[in-house]
This record gives sequence, structure tokens and C-alpha cells, in this order.
Amino acid sequence: MSKNFSLNHPIVEESFRIIDQEVGQHNLSLLEYQIARRVIHSTADFEFLDLLKFSPKAIDSGINFLRNQTTIITDVTMVKQGIINLVSKTFKNSIITAIEKAPHALPQKTRTETGLLKCYQQCPHGIYVIGNAPTALLALCQQINEKKLKPSLIIGVPVGFVSVLESKEMLATIDVPQILVEGRKGGSPVAAAIINSLLILAWESNH
Repeated sequence: MSKNFSLNHPIVEESFRIIDQEVGQHNLSLLEYQIARRVIHSTADFEFLDLLKFSPKAIDSGINFLRNQTTIITDVTMVKQGIINLVSKTFKNSIITAIEKAPHALPQKTRTETGLLKCYQQCPHGIYVIGNAPTALLALCQQINEKKLKPSLIIGVPVGFVSVLESKEMLATIDVPQILVEGRKGGSPVAAAIINSLLILAWESNH
């Protein structure tokens, strides 16, 4: 399998060319920009160029742990569906989805939050990808602060208006490899684009 198997589609390459042309000069590193470009490709929103924030070891950590087949935990099924194809073509990491772990919510908790607590108990050192549910991200951050067991990487990009800013601000205070989107923007397509970018970078560096 060619290392560029997922990037050779003419429409993707043409989209990247257009994005590069419109972005011009920027302040991101080469690898940060490759991730940002795929997020822009998925959303047609150039603001993500400035909203994406990377901790110093986030990309290297993501690449290394994906390559080592670390389990990926997503908050919702939509994120899982957005990455399952590329995961199956590359490192075949196990994927666990929080909401699927919780047929019923615990009192005063959402189903996604309830499922996330089960996922953390089962796999505290996994790669966590939160694209939809800020309650899940808050629960994850609280568990890390209490248990001191750190995930390999957290992608914290929930979208919306309730608890979104608070969840991202809490994540930013935790010493764990992380990629987040500042403000209210984010979503499942953004989360999937980030993981897919990391999968491609990991695959290319492995071949």
C-alpha cells in the first residue's frame, strides 16, 4: 500500500492546493499546518487556522501512540464513523465510543458523560477524541485530576454553547498532550479530521 494512498485523490489534492493558495503565509509548523489544512478541508472554515492549539508534544505523541495501536476513545458515533475507514487501512487501532457504553445515563449526567467514565476506567491511557460532548470532556478532565492517570493524547474540540468554553479551558490547565480548538467552534468533523491527519502522518513516517 502506498504511503500516500489517502492523499492521491485528485479532488483532495486540488482542495489542498486551493487552501494553500488562500492561506498563504502562516505561523504554524509544517505538521501543525497539515492538520489545520485537513480541518479546513472538512469545514471550509479558515478560522481554524488560528483556533487550533497544540501542546508541545501533542503531534509526536499522537503519531507514536497511533503507530503503536493505542486504543482510540471517541465521545460519539459520528466521530467513530469519520475515522474508522482510515484506521482500518492503517494501524487498525481499537475504537471505543463513549455513548455506546451507556444505554442509560447516570443521575445528573449525560449518556456520553456516563460512557466516558466507563471508558476512562477501562482505558485511562488511550487517545481521547471529543468532538461533540463538552460534558464528556469535563468528566475526562475531572477524572485525570482525581486519578492522575493521563491519556496518551486528548483532542478536545466539542462544539456549542453550554459548557463548551469551560471544558476547553479546563483541558488547557491539564499537563497532558492535547490538541484543542479555542472558543465555541469544533464538532465531530473537526475531531475526525485531526485524527485522520495524525493517522496519515504516522503512516507516512512508518513507510
